[in-house]
Amino acid sequence: MTTQKDLFNSVKEQTLLSQISALSGWDALTGMPKDSGHFRAEIDGYLAEKLFQVSTGDNRKNILTDLEKDSASLDELGQLVLRKARKDFDMTGNIPEQDFVDFQKTLSEAQDFWAQAREANAYKIYQPYLEKIIGYLQRFIPLWRKDEKTPYDVLLNQYEPGLTVAKLDTIFDQVKSGITTLRKKIAENESIVDSSFLSRRVTKEQQRTYAMDAAQRLGYNLDKGRLDDTIHPFMEALNRDDARITTRWDENNFQMAVLGILHEAGHGLFEQNVDSKYDDLRSVLPISMSIHESQSLFNEVMIGRSKEFWVVEYPKLQSIVAPTLNDISFDQFYQGWLKTEATFIRTEADPLTYPLHIIIRYEIEKAIFNDHIDVADLPALWNKKYKEYLDLDVPDDLTGILQDIHWAGGSFGYFPSYALGHLYAAQFRATMTKTLDFKNIFESGDYSPIFEWRKSHIWQYGGAVDPNEILEQATGEALNPQYWLDFVTRLYSYYN
Repeated sequence: MTTQKDLFNSVKEQTLLSQISALSGWDALTGMPKDSGHFRAEIDGYLAEKLFQVSTGDNRKNILTDLEKDSASLDELGQLVLRKARKDFDMTGNIPEQDFVDFQKTLSEAQDFWAQAREANAYKIYQPYLEKIIGYLQRFIPLWRKDEKTPYDVLLNQYEPGLTVAKLDTIFDQVKSGITTLRKKIAENESIVDSSFLSRRVTKEQQRTYAMDAAQRLGYNLDKGRLDDTIHPFMEALNRDDARITTRWDENNFQMAVLGILHEAGHGLFEQNVDSKYDDLRSVLPISMSIHESQSLFNEVMIGRSKEFWVVEYPKLQSIVAPTLNDISFDQFYQGWLKTEATFIRTEADPLTYPLHIIIRYEIEKAIFNDHIDVADLPALWNKKYKEYLDLDVPDDLTGILQDIHWAGGSFGYFPSYALGHLYAAQFRATMTKTLDFKNIFESGDYSPIFEWRKSHIWQYGGAVDPNEILEQATGEALNPQYWLDFVTRLYSYYN
């Protein structure tokens, strides 16, 4: 007789293999020797094969079939895992095993060639691997597709259940309109803001000291994490006791690493505080990307750009980097910290223009999968969009289409989660301020009330609860972009 324990044991094996795969992926982007990429691709392919066999093999199939016929023996958690494991089985199991393994090897190789293309500032080095990835996904989409209206809807649904092009077009139209109006107002009324102090030299060690201290004050636990250098910052969680963050450094742009570390620590906070009852089941309980991004962006924007936070934190920063900012008053610092202007690099964008970077990527991904644009034409389309939305002339591939690693990892449909993350974060904050006084909390030096609210209302659930349900439970309503528009309007009222 098949039992809940059989299901949980099978999922645990998948979870353990996923952790090994995650460790390999983290190492490949932090410490792996440059010439070892082809060997690592073989390792990743082997792990992918084992994962495929565990998650779609006869044993898993029989467990699911038996328990679906008679699920009365399952408790509430067992019922949830059965549903999620079936969804996982149907998505992965519809792909031929060799295609799945070859796809994973291609992703491993693509990330290596993406890095080489960045070094050479040459998209053509990376292009053949991007074509392969897109080709695989175009073959997989019909196997995954159920009632989605467009091919791109299929990919969106994998990162955010129920998300569609139709919904996003409506949301992004509202966001674009609001951004355009606010940017025009700022341009008409702004005084000249001097942010040149942000380019003063702050050593890597000074940046690390301040940013990691601040991240820990917000609750990131270094006994369950670490910080490493990389090309494109990310967080990799093996489990709730091992959530690693990364960053990149520029000693003449300390804002990049400070906000970047706060961002990745927000991801890490989420992972470190998922309820322990899900430990062995995480492989079939993935956390929604929009909710995940909402927590990194909560750290980076809702806190890391707020006046209440910096009134308290700025003296700490000044002390660590002294005498570099001794002549910069708080008002000078905060105006410079908020300065809004169009930038080429998404991860360096200010809160007001950031969603435009996401909308550009969203429209390009739509063009790839719904309109079948040639991969060779992507740099030109990228450059056209940056001129249209941000009035920027992209100078080269490195500054343009090669800046993100996501496509090299096969993550098409992911980018909209960043924009949704902004909207979710603002809505969470609006609800939190009804019961929490952020100013008093920061002045007290004890930031734990913010930590505890987020843990109680968001983090503990991991991927067990869908994002729209978490949002409605926590805030009492469905997603409303107006909260974000109101937030940035208030934020930039100080800027003016």
